[in-house]
Amino acid sequence: MLRNVRFGTNLCYVVQSLKMSSPYFMQSSSVLTRKSSHGAGRVPAASLSSKLTSRLKDVDTVPAVKLKVEAEEATVSELEPSLTSSSTDGCHERLLQTTVQPQTEASSQHPHGRRRRQVKVEYDRDDAVSQIKMEHWEPPCWMKQLGFIREMRSGRDAPVDNLGAEKCYDTQAPAHVRRFQVLVSLMLSSQTKDQVTGAAMQRLRVHGCTAENIVATDDEKLGELIYPVGFWRNKVKFLKQTSAMLMTEFGGDIPNSVEGLVRLPGVGPKMAHLAMDIAWDQVSGIGVDTHVHRISNRLGWLKKPTKNPEDTRKALEEWFPRELWSEINWLLVGFGQQVCLPVNPLCSVCLNQYSCPSAHKCSPAKRPKPRSPKHKVKIETEPEQELHISAANQEPSVSLTRQRRQVKKH
Repeated sequence: MLRNVRFGTNLCYVVQSLKMSSPYFMQSSSVLTRKSSHGAGRVPAASLSSKLTSRLKDVDTVPAVKLKVEAEEATVSELEPSLTSSSTDGCHERLLQTTVQPQTEASSQHPHGRRRRQVKVEYDRDDAVSQIKMEHWEPPCWMKQLGFIREMRSGRDAPVDNLGAEKCYDTQAPAHVRRFQVLVSLMLSSQTKDQVTGAAMQRLRVHGCTAENIVATDDEKLGELIYPVGFWRNKVKFLKQTSAMLMTEFGGDIPNSVEGLVRLPGVGPKMAHLAMDIAWDQVSGIGVDTHVHRISNRLGWLKKPTKNPEDTRKALEEWFPRELWSEINWLLVGFGQQVCLPVNPLCSVCLNQYSCPSAHKCSPAKRPKPRSPKHKVKIETEPEQELHISAANQEPSVSLTRQRRQVKKH
């Protein structure tokens, strides 16, 4: 009996403690009080105990749910650090359940989905750029035409082969003097035949073709040495100014870049690229003179016809292989001096007459001249037939020309 009393006392004590600690029992007690105040009677003990047991089960499940949510939050915080910002418990749980779960599922299936999409976009852009670069224009049959020009130039007997800038410098001079002489020969060759340029360079070398000697030489004497090159008065000024600049800035040597060379008075892009190739053995661009400009337009080697050598150089460099840039100048210059002449080109002896779009439009078919590559016989001029310049009156006298004029008169 005493045991039953003690058990009932303890049970009442537990119920009272639960009522005081749990908000649910506080609400239930208020409900019971209202019912009791309205005369509903007392709640049976059996129903109270059953309710107590069910509520205890609910109370026990709450920590497990919280632990599960906390575990999910920790997992989500590892996958998406940006989503673990502070917020209220209820709203945070709803956001995790509604928005985070699809992202975690997508990230579990494709953990690097975003990175793959970015790489794919970059590859697409690269493919578009490569497709644009692959649209490379080049003239038809240009390799065949170039091979024929090489065949016609195999003799290397054009004036540029014997009197060009590569043959005008003193091979025994120091390296910086040789480079300076190459630049001087290129400056004199503008609007001048190679024969006249070679003779002028020979006289300058005898006088002393160095930057120091050019600066010390007066204008009158220098004009006598380079006459009759084209625009010789302007070239006297350019030679003096360039030599003075080289002495002060480069110690008598020439610059080793195109940018530095074009800064010199009287030096253009064509001279700069040729000087880089001949003097410094560096290919920086195509040297385009009047012959290269004319022949490139006649052969159709340009996407659009050009009006000046500089535009021709830019158009050729867009498609012409870089390994051939050093070769194209002397090939086309000699070809223009012997076959593809400025006036009345010898299309009848040209191997490209069937593929050249300008063939037989400027000259009629005729027998090849002795100087054309069709005839391999080399004509040697006698000393009395060469051009002699008198230092006294600076007037050229050609005996062969006078004899021909006399024959024509008779």
